[in-house]
Amino acid sequence: MILCECGDDIKGDTFKDYIKTSINPSTATIGHTKCGYIFDFLDGRRPKKYSSRKELKILAMQYARKHDLDNKSIEKFLIEVDRLKSSGQLTDHEIITKALSNP
Repeated sequence: MILCECGDDIKGDTFKDYIKTSINPSTATIGHTKCGYIFDFLDGRRPKKYSSRKELKILAMQYARKHDLDNKSIEKFLIEVDRLKSSGQLTDHEIITKALSNP
């Protein structure tokens, strides 16, 4: 799962682009079609969005609906998202990923 800066899971909604990186002046990469954000995976600059608690819960709920989670799973997922958000300075991507992996 790749979570974009716009807050959406890109899930195949990408385009191909070329960017300058530390290794090569023309490196192939992808961009998100919805918002146009271009990812630089080579230099380790992944999107690091830090949303408010409300924005993160909205994002988590959208993710849960897209992946057809049942009500009990959604409840556990949202509680875990809230717990992880309270615990420190994790990015939105890290919180969503860890919340999904904790049953």
